[in-house]
Amino acid sequence: MDDLYHPRILELAADMPHVGRLDAPDGAATKVSRVCGSVVSVELKLRDGVVSDIAVHPKACALGQASTAILAMNAIGATPAEIRAARDGLRAMLKEGGAPPAGRFWELRHLEGVRDYPPRHTSTMLAFDAAVEALEMAQRARAS
Repeated sequence: MDDLYHPRILELAADMPHVGRLDAPDGAATKVSRVCGSVVSVELKLRDGVVSDIAVHPKACALGQASTAILAMNAIGATPAEIRAARDGLRAMLKEGGAPPAGRFWELRHLEGVRDYPPRHTSTMLAFDAAVEALEMAQRARAS
């Protein structure tokens, strides 16, 4: 269990940027873990093809909060493709033994220990799953 809750995970969970809500977000989504009850909401704005603002509202375990903090720290300036790649890389790391994501979301590597605890995968994925859904909403709104 120590490999799950090492100091960097606890630091990330305790020091989360961009907590709150946005006025008139371009996209928003909330994801819930049925296993543990964790809930993470993500709101974002897109400008010129990148995330220009983000707000997160987590009610999650330390692992879900750490993942949310990594998203919130690095999303501004990220393209939708970068966020999708981070989500896909996180999922592959947890479920398929893949390498940790690189690039702006490299700190997801701190969650590699979650791989050995499948019931905790969902809460760890919540923020990135919500971000991708919020991006899809924003992109659909722009297309119509």
